[in-house]
Amino acid sequence: MAAKPDIALSTAQWMQELGSVPEILGVGIDRIDYTKGIPDRLQAIDRLLEEHPSYVGRLRFLQVGVPSRTAIDDYEELNRALIQQVDELNRKWGHASWKPIVFVHRHIDPQALVALYLMADFCLISSLHDGMNLVAKEFVASRIDGDGVLILSAFTGAARELTDALIVNPFAIDEMAAAIGQAINMRAEERRRRMNKMRSVVAEHNVYRWAGNILSALSGLGELDGAVHSARRSLAFAEAAQ
Repeated sequence: MAAKPDIALSTAQWMQELGSVPEILGVGIDRIDYTKGIPDRLQAIDRLLEEHPSYVGRLRFLQVGVPSRTAIDDYEELNRALIQQVDELNRKWGHASWKPIVFVHRHIDPQALVALYLMADFCLISSLHDGMNLVAKEFVASRIDGDGVLILSAFTGAARELTDALIVNPFAIDEMAAAIGQAINMRAEERRRRMNKMRSVVAEHNVYRWAGNILSALSGLGELDGAVHSARRSLAFAEAAQ
């Protein structure tokens, strides 16, 4: 999908929504959920701008927040709190036509997501607790240009495989802010080295490898069950002989 010519249309649509081409673009893609650590992530952007004012007017962070469980009051409250947090940060740092946070609160089609992945200088995933987190792998798979930096929570399953990401503790705001700064200033050679290694991991550990590992594990369990059964029979014979 990333290599198709019509990806340019989605890119142009994002540029229109952003209003201008940002010098530095970071992205976050999540369901609106307590486990995703979105408020902490936005705090890290705030901390970065406090410590490095030179990024004011240069850095924009686009957060896609896909509505989730909207009928549940707690989730609706989280959504309202995020909107308020974004508004406060944009009032604090924004000027003229620039604002640091763009909050996109809707479902995004796959082609638009891939276009956004390709546009981003870095992707920030700060889940407080997660499963695999396929956004991390989607970002890597989309980067056919071999560029971009992945900042990844240590509490995602993907962190076990994508070790060339910048691994962070999502509860540590200063650590996340420092990782964003590291991603922005990373040399092109290091960005490409890290991304190429992660792309190799994603390409190798595909659905067929995953299914094969499961079948091998099940086979091993079967062999273990057989050994346990044999041991129990031997013990029974020994007890009978006594």
